[in-house]
Parts: sequence; C-alpha cells; structure tokens
Amino acid sequence: MRIASTSCICPVLFCLCFVQRCYGAAHHGSIKVTRNQTKHTEGETEVHHRPKRGWVWNQFFVLEEHMGPDPQYVGKLHSNSDKGDGSVKYILTGEGAGTIFIIDDTTGDIHSTKSLDREQKTHYVLHAQAIDRRTNKPLEPESEFIIKVQDINDNAPKFTDGPYIVTVPEMSEMGTSVLQVTATDADDPTYGNSARVVYSILQGQPYFSVDPKTGVIRTALHNMDREAREHYSVVIQAKDMAGQVGGLSGSTTVNITLTDVNDNPPRFPQKHYQLYVPESAQVGSAVGKIKANDADTGSNADMKYTIINGDGAGVFSISTDKETREGILSLKKPLNYEKKKSYTLNIEGANTHLDFRFSHLGPFKDVTMLKIIVGDVDEPPLFTMPSYVMDVYENAKIGTAVGTVTAQDPDTANSLVRYFIDHNTEEDRYFTIDANTGTIKTAKIFDREETPWYNITVAASEIDSPGLVSHVPVGVRILDVNDNPPELAREYDIVVCENAKPGQVIQTITATDKDNSANGARFHFSLDEGPSLNPNFTLRDNEDNTASILTRRRKYSRTTQDIYYLPVLISDGGVPPLSSSSTLTIRVCACERDGRVRTCHAEAFLSSAGLSTGALIAILLCVVILLVFSLAIVVLFITLRRSKKEPLIISEEDVRENVVTYDDEGGGEEDTEAFDITALRNPSAAEELKYRRDVRPEVKPVPRHHPSSSLDSVDVQEFIKQRLAEADLDPSVPPYDSLQTYAYEGHRSEAGSISSLDSVTTHSDQDYNYLGDWGPEFKKLAELYGQIESERTT
Repeated sequence: MRIASTSCICPVLFCLCFVQRCYGAAHHGSIKVTRNQTKHTEGETEVHHRPKRGWVWNQFFVLEEHMGPDPQYVGKLHSNSDKGDGSVKYILTGEGAGTIFIIDDTTGDIHSTKSLDREQKTHYVLHAQAIDRRTNKPLEPESEFIIKVQDINDNAPKFTDGPYIVTVPEMSEMGTSVLQVTATDADDPTYGNSARVVYSILQGQPYFSVDPKTGVIRTALHNMDREAREHYSVVIQAKDMAGQVGGLSGSTTVNITLTDVNDNPPRFPQKHYQLYVPESAQVGSAVGKIKANDADTGSNADMKYTIINGDGAGVFSISTDKETREGILSLKKPLNYEKKKSYTLNIEGANTHLDFRFSHLGPFKDVTMLKIIVGDVDEPPLFTMPSYVMDVYENAKIGTAVGTVTAQDPDTANSLVRYFIDHNTEEDRYFTIDANTGTIKTAKIFDREETPWYNITVAASEIDSPGLVSHVPVGVRILDVNDNPPELAREYDIVVCENAKPGQVIQTITATDKDNSANGARFHFSLDEGPSLNPNFTLRDNEDNTASILTRRRKYSRTTQDIYYLPVLISDGGVPPLSSSSTLTIRVCACERDGRVRTCHAEAFLSSAGLSTGALIAILLCVVILLVFSLAIVVLFITLRRSKKEPLIISEEDVRENVVTYDDEGGGEEDTEAFDITALRNPSAAEELKYRRDVRPEVKPVPRHHPSSSLDSVDVQEFIKQRLAEADLDPSVPPYDSLQTYAYEGHRSEAGSISSLDSVTTHSDQDYNYLGDWGPEFKKLAELYGQIESERTT
C-alpha cells in the first residue's frame, strides 16, 4: 500500500509543502511492493524471494484550523492487490476514525471532516486494512499509521507571571539587571517561526531597556535618584514570527520601585534656635525638641543627636526618639533664674548607618546652635538642707526644744516664711513648731524603750504666696536615759543533785537591760544575803555579763529540805547605776552518777517528764473514770448477790422434777428446792404448811390441820389456788425475778398417770396389761411397766 501526501492549500505555503513532500520522499519514501516479486533495474533478471508486506506506507499531515466548506483531503491508501476493479475494500479504525477522519472504501482517499487544533492534540494514531470485498478476507495485514496536525501561527505569546513588581536600588550603575521576563507561545516551536518570540519595550524609556532575545530588563540611565522619582511603570511586548509583520504579540507591565540608599546627609533647617525654659522645670523632664531633616528613609535616615559643646552641657542632655527621629532635650540639673539666665548649646545630628560608596556626598552630619532662655518663676521657700535629723532625751519635759529648721524665699523678693507641721500621721502630733522661727518642740514625754525614732514632715510657705509650699522630712531620735534596772534574762529552773560536791557549778545566769548599751553594757552580780553568809550556795561574777551559781557544801537531802531560795542582786553600769533583786529557786533532786536527774518531788518529776497541764488533767480524768467504773461493777455484783433467791420448798425427798425459769445468774442447782412438785401431784403429801427460809414473816400464819381423810379428797387445782392466794397475801414476799411453772394435768384419767413421781410416797395397783391392746408400740411399754411394778412389790 502507498500513501499520497496532502497537497498544499495555500500558495504562501507552497514552498513548505514542497519541502515537506521532498522530505517525506527522502525519509518516508513510497515503496511499491508486490506480493511475490521485486522490481530491479533494467538488465537484471527477476529473483523470487519470500513474500513481504505489500503496503506503501508514510505519515499523513493535516493543517489545523481548516475553515473550508468541504472536508480537507488528508491522503490516500493503496494496496498492491488493488487492480482498480473495486474488489478491494479499505477499512479505517483508530483515533477519530469515522468521526474526524473518513475513508472512501473503494479508492482509499482519507478526508478530515472537522477543524483541528494542534494545541489540543498534535497527532492521531489510526489503523488501516485492505480486505476482499467478496469474501471479506484480509488482503493485507492491519497496519498502524499517524496523522499529524500541522501547526499554523494562531497563538499569541503570553506572560504567565505578569504583571510584575520589582525593586532596584537607587543610584545603581547603568545596565544593572532588574528582572527577566519570559513569554510562552503555544504554537509548534519546531515548525517555522510561529513560536519564535522577540521582546521589546513599549513604555519606560529612557530609564530602562530590555534584551530582545532573553527578556532581561536593565537600567538605562546613570544615578537614578529615588528622591527625584521613586516608581516606574514599564510595558514589555513579546511578538512571535521573530518580530516580523503579521506576527502575533502580547504585553505585560513591570512596576519598578527604586529602593533607598544613604545618599543624603542630614540637615538642620536652621543654624540657630532659641528655647524658653522656666526655672521651675523638674529635673529629668523634657524641655524641648529639635530635628534634622534627612531625605532618606528607613535605617538610612536614623539619627543620633549629641551636645558637642556649650556652657549648658552639664545642665542639659539630649536623646534621640527612634520613631520620630527627633532630639529630646532634658533637664539634668535644676535651673535658677537668679544665678544664670541663659545657656548655649551646640547640637550635632549625624546618620548612624553610612554607605561609603556615597561618602563623597557627605559629610553625613550637621550642627546647629541652641540658645536656652531661663524664665523667672515665683518659687516656694527653699530649705537649707534636704532633710534634718534631731535628738532629744527620753523623759524630757513637754515643750523641750528639739531643733530648728530654716527656709528662705529663693526669689529676689525674699518674702517672709511661715512654718507648720503636716499632721498626716499620729507621730506628727507629738511635736509642735514655731511658725516664725521654725523651732521644733516636744508635745509629750517620750519613752525610748517604747519608740526610739519619730519621722515628721515640716512645711514652709511664703506669707505673700501661701499657695507655694515646700516640704522637708525631719527625723527625731530619742536618746536613752538610764531609767530601767537590769533583770534576769529568763526564769531559771535550777536543780542541785543530792550527791553534789562543793564548788560545783549548777547554773549560769544572764541579765538584760531595756536601756541601750551606753547605760547597761556591764552587769554586776552578787548575793543579796545581808550580814549572814549563805552556807549552801554562793555566786561568782564571770565579768562577761554572766554569773555562775556554785554549791558550798557536800550532800543535799530532799527529805530534809527539797527547795532553796537564793536572792541575787544585779546592777548596771549606767549613770546613775540602777539595780534589781531577783530570787532563784533551787530544787534538790536525786541524780544518777553521771549527773542526770532521776527524780525530784511530784511536781518536778512530772515537769521533767515533759507533761503539760493539759496532759496531767487528762490522766487524772482517766483515773477517776476507772474508779467510778470499778465502783459500779462492785455495787452491781453486791446487788445481784442479795437478789439471789433461796429454795422455795424444803424437802428431804431425793427424787424431784422441777421446772424453774431463772432471769438471774445466781442459784444454779441449789434452786431445785424451789418447790416440791410431788406435793402437787400427790395432795396427800402436803400435810403441813412449809415456810420460806429466805425472809422472816411479820405475821406468823396459823398452822393448818387437815384430817387424813380430807387430804385424800383434796383436788390439785384447789391446792394450787390455795397456794396462790397465800403467796398474794403474804406481805413478806419480795418481788423475785423468777417464774414458777405448775403443770396441772386435771382429774385422774381412766388410764391413770404414768409418772413415777407418785411411786415415792404411794403404791399403785394399776394393771398395765390393757396397754397391749393398743398396738405393738404400747405392748412393749406394758411389759416394761409390769416388770418394774413386780420388782417393786417384791
């Protein structure tokens, strides 16, 4: 199969199409191949080879943006098997087959039905096949070919990153690179000049230029001054087709700002300034401002102000405000119009950040002269001292002079001054002051030991201008007088052991004095014993404001005397000297061999054990509670013993069955004699009245006599009622916590009683043989009782 390339559409592109065809013939040239033979030059014979593919193959090209009314012809497919009789059918498949590209199945002509855009899709891959129309069998194997979309100049260059904002330092050299701009063209850069871009400057000359090939923007002038012009707007154009006529173009804007450099020295607007400052200005306060102008900005305009000379350099100081770049003039010392009425200062303002490239434009500093005029102000009185310290003795009489303060009017008028004390605190009320002389006097009697120092404030004002007031602090120190005798530093608990030896130190004492060291630095100790000598203890002055207590004899006895009292006299070294007497208490205690206290009297022992008063009270309270509890237990035990009941029935019988309920813990087996049940079961046994043994009845009851014949006829129920009535009427019966249960069985049954109680006092003639008729269980019982009865009879 062979391919016929597309013919040129436009006459302008005729040469290009011709070159394309030649190029295609050279590199993709048509090769005509038959199925079973190969053509050779003339004179050569035919040589048969193996069959080869019978396609004549090449690439197809189609122009983009075709706007004609008819489909655009692309090319032609032809098979060596096609004899022109219409028996071969061509089939086209792949990208765009049937929609964008159609084929005449008889001739193999391919057409494009739509306008194509190379920037959207550069080529299409399709497949071609030739088949027999009658049999539908392939005449050639399916082959792949490409249809490329040929570019035309239909896209203008574009600056994708614009507009641009860029800076360049002022005063830069000509040709300094500012920025490189780049434009892109969507056309095919490998075909013609459609994508070949050339740059040019449309706006911004003569300040800037642009390289037509690279797009680099550069400065075009020397020494571009920011202070003259800071912002520039440069328009750059990019044109394709190498800038030729008919090419497409695009443009962008580059905003260029000149950045500042320190190329301008500071300058004061004036060479001479004048400033008025009142003499009442406070030290440390700002009294004026001065500023040197600098056309630069930022750090290039930073300034530092200094006072380089002048008679006011020691009175005034200057600092720099970093925000406003102003010089702030402050007062270092107070002004006095009466002493000096004016000052002169030379002030220098200099840049702090220098650029040595522009040092030839300097110097980058300037100097101006400032004259300061001091204004006269009516001032308050001025004290001769900033503060006063005065002394007065304690116990001084009211009205004693403490000291004098003095103030004067600093103005030329020299007005009279009046003094007074500001009574803002309680301490100010302890003193008075003479309004004319300023003499301070006491208003109370002071005690140094109570308050050794007082602080007051004295005020002074002019008589002509009472509103102008000045103040001064006054400290009053209270001087000491020896008015307090020395005394023991603390209470001493002195112990002497029974086995102490003569000359043994048992305690060291010290003293204190409320007066200061000048009136009590040295204490003297001695025994206040009168004419008699203390035979037990002595005192030794250590001459270091302490004294030692020593034993004078051997052996002390607590049984003989357990406490000794030792009077001590203490005197100070003041003028006049004062003394006081104190009594030491010495306790005698039993000690170990190493001197440790073993025991003293009760108070000393408890004290040495470290028991406080609260602990002692708690211990005593616990002891009292234990005693009361023990006493309660004893009383309860005695009460229970007394409430124990004696046996209610006294009998010599050995066989008893008593049912007794006890609510107490006494008695036990002894209470089996509480009542004789036999008397209830057998009324004939109750022949006489039995009295209680635990109480003595106040009225002795009359004995009852029953005939023997009547005892046999007494019923048990009647007997119990009789006993109950006797118990209720007996005045000597106390209320016992006991319950006596009487089991009354009623009248004798036909079977009789099976209890053995009656066997003790009576003989029964009961026949137990009838029990055998009640069943096997009772038959064994009848035999048992019958045997027992026979043994008893025998």
